[in-house]
Order: sequence, then structure tokens, then C-alpha cells
Amino acid sequence: MTGDPERVPAGRVGRPHGRDGSFYVEGASHPFTEGTAVTVGGVERQVERRAGTDERPLLRLAGVSGRDQAAELRGEPLLVVGTEAPLEEGEWRVADLVGCAVPGIGDVRRVVAAPSCDILEVGDEGVLVPFVSDAVKRVDLQARLIEVDLAFLGLDEAEAG
Repeated sequence: MTGDPERVPAGRVGRPHGRDGSFYVEGASHPFTEGTAVTVGGVERQVERRAGTDERPLLRLAGVSGRDQAAELRGEPLLVVGTEAPLEEGEWRVADLVGCAVPGIGDVRRVVAAPSCDILEVGDEGVLVPFVSDAVKRVDLQARLIEVDLAFLGLDEAEAG
């Protein structure tokens, strides 16, 4: 399948700095090195300048040439290609989970973002599995397998019956 790569949030445009279009990044979760492609306000731009600290990067993007333009983008999410965004231990990309087998239920059809946790929609019956440690015991992307606790989900009786 072809198409646009998945973009994931990596921070937000913060307050402008100086007159050249530079701005601080709020909530940065990406290194934002020079040359990185960033989508902001629906437009893909390249990082031209990277300064500041890892906790509070200072960026200037191609096509953002003044303080007023940077101010107009304030609050906009900064999106990077999903494969470039670093993952923490115990984190997975949605695209990697979809299609994994869940023994006793079926394959993951989609991942739904809910207020307290993500939810896996699994099998032809659309069984909803909260993506929490009590329900999901193990994720093995190489084997394309997600092991869940059927008893926790109240599905062990259905298996026996």
C-alpha cells in the first residue's frame, strides 16, 4: 500500500523569538535536527536552524520569515513522519499494531484513541480491548502477536461455553 507516511505530533509551536521567524517548541519529543521535515499548519517545511536546549528547542523553519508569521503559528502541532519519532519503552505505533493476531479473539482491526487509554478493536465482532497492562500481557511485533488476559476481559467463560 502506498500513500502519505503517518505523521505524529512531536511538539507545539511556542512563543516567537527574535525577528527572523524563530520560535520555541513546547512539549518537544523529537530532536528537530536541521533538515528535518516538519508539517505545521498543513504545510511541510524544513528545519533551517536549531538552537536552544533539548527540553526547549528553538527552531526556524523554511518559509517562516518573520516574527509575525511565527506568532500566527503559535499553538500549532509540529508533526514529523512517524518512523522518525522516537518511541519509549512499552510504546508502539498504531500502524504496527493493526493486523496483529490476538489469540482467542481475532486480528486487531483498528486502534481507537480514548480519553484514558487506547483501545484495540479486535476480530469480526469488534471486541474492545483496553490497551492497559492488566488487559495486554505481551506485544510481539516480530511475531505479529498480542497476548491478552481473557479472564480480565471476561472472555474466558465465552471460550469455555
